[in-house]
Amino acid sequence: MSTLLIEGGQRLSGQIHVEGNKNSALPLLAACLLTEDECVLHNVPRIGDVEVMARLLLDLGAEVDGIGTTTLRIRCPQVLKDEPDPTLVGRLRGSVLLLGPLLARRGRVRLAAPGGDFPVRRTIDTHLAALKGMGAHIIDAPGHALDAPDGLTGVSIYLDEASVTGTETALLAAACARGRSEIRHAATEPHVAELCRFLQAMGVGIAGGGTSTIQVEGVARRTGATHTLWGDYIDAGSWAVIGAITGGTVEVTGARAEDVEVCAAVLRRLGVNVSPLDQAYSLEALRLVPYFGLIVYFGIDVLNFALAMLGTLLLIRVIVRDQRVSVIIWVLSVATLNLGVGAMPWDLVFAVALAAFAVFVLLRFGLFSTAVMLFFTDLMTRLPITLSARAWYFPLSMLTMVLIGGLAVYGFVVALAGRSPFGAVVSAADREA
Repeated sequence: MSTLLIEGGQRLSGQIHVEGNKNSALPLLAACLLTEDECVLHNVPRIGDVEVMARLLLDLGAEVDGIGTTTLRIRCPQVLKDEPDPTLVGRLRGSVLLLGPLLARRGRVRLAAPGGDFPVRRTIDTHLAALKGMGAHIIDAPGHALDAPDGLTGVSIYLDEASVTGTETALLAAACARGRSEIRHAATEPHVAELCRFLQAMGVGIAGGGTSTIQVEGVARRTGATHTLWGDYIDAGSWAVIGAITGGTVEVTGARAEDVEVCAAVLRRLGVNVSPLDQAYSLEALRLVPYFGLIVYFGIDVLNFALAMLGTLLLIRVIVRDQRVSVIIWVLSVATLNLGVGAMPWDLVFAVALAAFAVFVLLRFGLFSTAVMLFFTDLMTRLPITLSARAWYFPLSMLTMVLIGGLAVYGFVVALAGRSPFGAVVSAADREA
């Protein structure tokens, strides 16, 4: 399907079932390389990334049955090579998860540059540091090359950042290492906890899965395992926010209540009636109300939907209330939301500046002009990533922020005072309108 035709203005209600979590499927597939026995995964999402990972396993010598279905059977009695297909690796950021299993089974790995936003926005420094701490040697070669001819050894490590794939890489390597490993400052996302559960089923001793400190007791032989993937909590949260935006009543099934609890807590603060059920939850948008204050955590993948919901609420206030109050409301809401998800200071300043300028453009030039301005702003912020040259990223990002920030200050003053230092911009008639 190349085109989506969406007709808005409708209240979305009904029941939706979410598939298994893609962010769990990829590390679980990589973990299947750790054993010669058969592993069976149920409730696998039928998406392109999963198919690419499955074909990477095929390329390495594994037998994979059920590609394109929700049940995959993987058996890998022999790993035939230590250099996965570079073309497939370049299509998938999750291919970095093959580092640990290949070191365990082959004693060496040669991995081309992974796809996605590596290395522009993300690096694999945390992954490499963990593997190096377990005894792997980094080789000067194209891509990422490591050798561990004597195998891996358990170690106590502190991750520089609570990277999800970095934690998963450390877990996969520690499962095969001799002795005990302790991973501190580990990521705590549900898919990390799910990988721990799967490794336990394979015979690996693990304690602390889902917390920031994980202990792993490596074993010489891992057994096969059967596992049903947990529902995708990001999809569940997205459908919840969509239902709230349109004022509907939605029941989301397939996701664990504990995984979507954080999203549900935020929605309740915004006036949404959320009722947890067994492996499901329902929500009803009674009367959405603005909330001001810190949002301790809102999954970053659901953030765009949350911003859309807040934007809808605050746009109404912009239309029916005093313009100066509307500017302050919009700016404070965007600021607190960004601060709540742990944005860096420059991200926060940029968000506030952009919000203020957007309000000015909306009030002065209309909705179409605002949409055009936001489109080009988004294009400018994505340009450094598209260039795929790390040295270009920060200078261009800073230039973008300075330009937008300068315009925002000007727009903020105009929106509040109704005048520009260079002459009248917002007339009295405009303000009354």
